[in-house]
Amino acid sequence: MPGVKTNEREGTRAVLRHSRLSAYKVRQVLNLIRDQDVSLAGEILANGDREAATVVGKVLASAVANAVHNDGLDAEELFVSACFADEGTTLKRWRPRARGRATRIRKRTSHITIIVSRMPDERIARRRAKQSAAGAQRSRRVASSRRQRTESTPQAGPTTAAEDTTETTDTGLDETEVVETTTDTEDTETGSSTETDTEAEVTGTDEVSAEATDGESADDTDGDTAEEKG
Repeated sequence: MPGVKTNEREGTRAVLRHSRLSAYKVRQVLNLIRDQDVSLAGEILANGDREAATVVGKVLASAVANAVHNDGLDAEELFVSACFADEGTTLKRWRPRARGRATRIRKRTSHITIIVSRMPDERIARRRAKQSAAGAQRSRRVASSRRQRTESTPQAGPTTAAEDTTETTDTGLDETEVVETTTDTEDTETGSSTETDTEAEVTGTDEVSAEATDGESADDTDGDTAEEKG
């Protein structure tokens, strides 16, 4: 028995007529999104490098909008149930060639049709279970990464206290050393002044002794002279 006719297929459709693309080029793009979820089909068309991908993406968006606004369906539960491209009118042009001849140019057009339908309940359930599993896995991965980050980060309180204690101890030692150095310097200066005073006293004593000796010798000499004269 023949299959279901094109006009009898269930679902919401969008049609673009007389597209300035050949049906051969459009069919290569439609084969990529057939029986795919609407979201996945949109991603495939957005990342396609063919000119037909842009046109087919607009037709797909129109079909989804028709299903949401006209039929009241959920966009996340739709999939591309059917898509095809029929040949449209061919525009004929002429190009002059050598010896007065002309060559025919055929500009192909096509009619693009995309039908979207609601996915079966089993498929929707599998899709939701897959999404929930992916979300749970992502949550566990995020939680483990946060836990590792927390364990690797040191605590700020004890480290700061230790640093403060170390700095205080170091500062105390430095001040003690400075005080000891200052004391040694003062002692050295005091010792030097004492030694200088002592030397001065010794020098003064020597000078007095020398003067006394000179005076006694002078007196002795005068006495001897007087006795000789007498």
